[in-house]
Amino acid sequence: MKNDLAWMLDSALEIPGALHAVLVSADGLLMARSKGVDKDMGDTVAAAMSGVQSLSRSIGFFCEGSERRWRQTLVEFDEGWVFLISAGEGAYLAVSAALDVDMGDITFRMQQLVGQLGKELTTPPRENAGSRP
Repeated sequence: MKNDLAWMLDSALEIPGALHAVLVSADGLLMARSKGVDKDMGDTVAAAMSGVQSLSRSIGFFCEGSERRWRQTLVEFDEGWVFLISAGEGAYLAVSAALDVDMGDITFRMQQLVGQLGKELTTPPRENAGSRP
């Protein structure tokens, strides 16, 4: 898990009404989590979100048009929302929010965060030049 990405996920929580954020892999593994999400909750949400994105992608045929690429899934509950979007190759960002969250603000912030995460997830680690003989 990339705990160093937690601070980025925490930035999504700056939107009033945003509650939690997790970054998950397509195969259901927790990659990072925001504050307030313990490992057990994160693992459970990661597995569930992997299934949600898979199911969402499978019904693209239900929409008309030739371009049916999955972009986002929104799940509504009595007390809130769960937003799920692609965060790059094989990664997904999920954010939970209260019912009164501004949906435009949260989805815009998630898209900004995906841009930042994409750079972090694709940047190779730097080598320490001082460690070579």
